[in-house]
Amino acid sequence: MTKPNIILIMTDTQATNMVGCYSGRALNTNNIDKLASKGIQFNSAYTCSPVCTPARAGLFTGIYANQSGPWTNNVAPGKNISSMGRYFKDAGYQTCYIGKWHLDGHDYYGTGECPDEWNSEYWYDGANYLAELSEQEIALWRNGLNSVEELLENDIGKEFTWAHRISNRAVRYLDQTENDKPFLLVLSYDEPHHPFTCPVEYIERFKDFSYDLGEKAFDTLENKPEHHRLWAEAMPSPVGDDGLYRHPLYFGCNDFVDDEIGRVIDNLDQSEIENTWVVYTSDHGEMMGAHKLISKGAAMYDDITKIPLIVRPPEEAQQHSQINSPVSHIDILPTLMKLAEIEQPEMLPGGDLLTIDDQQHSERGIMVEFNRYEIEHDSFGGFIPVRCWIENRYKLVINLFSSDELYDRHNDPDEMNNLITSRQHAQIRNNMHDRLLDYMDHIRDPFRSYQWASRSWRKEIMPRWMGAFRPRPDDGYSAVVRDYDTGMPTKGTKIEQKLQKF
Repeated sequence: MTKPNIILIMTDTQATNMVGCYSGRALNTNNIDKLASKGIQFNSAYTCSPVCTPARAGLFTGIYANQSGPWTNNVAPGKNISSMGRYFKDAGYQTCYIGKWHLDGHDYYGTGECPDEWNSEYWYDGANYLAELSEQEIALWRNGLNSVEELLENDIGKEFTWAHRISNRAVRYLDQTENDKPFLLVLSYDEPHHPFTCPVEYIERFKDFSYDLGEKAFDTLENKPEHHRLWAEAMPSPVGDDGLYRHPLYFGCNDFVDDEIGRVIDNLDQSEIENTWVVYTSDHGEMMGAHKLISKGAAMYDDITKIPLIVRPPEEAQQHSQINSPVSHIDILPTLMKLAEIEQPEMLPGGDLLTIDDQQHSERGIMVEFNRYEIEHDSFGGFIPVRCWIENRYKLVINLFSSDELYDRHNDPDEMNNLITSRQHAQIRNNMHDRLLDYMDHIRDPFRSYQWASRSWRKEIMPRWMGAFRPRPDDGYSAVVRDYDTGMPTKGTKIEQKLQKF
């Protein structure tokens, strides 16, 4: 049987609350909803990190950004880190990436240079898009199209947008690709991320639309970490006493990118439909004024961490199902590799999404991290290390420099009631804490330290200084790891004992 084609689609700043099949809201995400109706909808999928580059690092390298290198925006993965494109190209796949990359360590737009593992003819990061615009058009795109009136005045249609041009390339690629080799096609849309550029008709649909945030709009943050309150003071929420979030441009772009996704999916011919998997997700969400916060950053609320994730199989196997067990960006690459019959290297900690079962995996846990928003500036608080552990019922958040959080995902979906000091939940909290620490140790999180264990509510833990030496796991490419003491290939884990000699 021929290996399957794979189309991986991702958007930017689109959490589950912005997709109709997840939120139940009238958001016009009809094409994404259609994918869900014919595929597997993961209802507890989480980003690796609620900020662009670290999230993309997790998705495209299969390991957390704390290991691969880009632990904040504008830092690139290490040279010894392999990516999705490399694994698939070396397995005989045609590999094509079109759209926002944000993983080369440069700026928001990228360098315009295509990495070796992707098809350079179709590479189209932000720098490539800018190269097609005049200086006047660039100025308009970034700062001059903030209302219906400005869009009309400058005659902005879909042809102007990055999203439409990404879809154009994707359609052209699907029409021209070789049929004798399977392909991996990645489409990475910037929308509905700022600057919210789309045709006027999409914005006008939402001119009177308001998003009811419910109880989250009125969070006083009294029992929340200090940096949440500082964030709320520095970047005031646009939500008033009615608890409604209004942003026609954001909602319009959310609708627009859905149509662009649909245009590509509808272009698949019959042979491709019969042998193509489609995976859709996003990098993170937007706070929208929930918990008095806007944008994204050092918080683990579902508003920015809970992402849509849909896997639609080829035509004959299409049917709707839902999985509620927690899954992560970190699971996507191993899943695609399994579909392509590529052996998963030891380096990748994720699992195969297609084997997740709510009954058998009811105790599954996943981690979300945050370290810093961006290396260039301090306008989002600077270095704020956070590790979050999510299981079916509860979410535990360790804010290393501040106070911690525990939420009941079933009884408190709005995450209003912080249970971190609740005696009733102490054993649940401590058990989750142990599992988080074990996982950080397992993946060799370089930010691990005794401080993650020594929390004010966990007095019984003894700080630990020494630990085991564990060589870097095999990634299928790197040279053998040599033992520091012998210079010979390592024999694996060993306990370090440093003896002072006189």
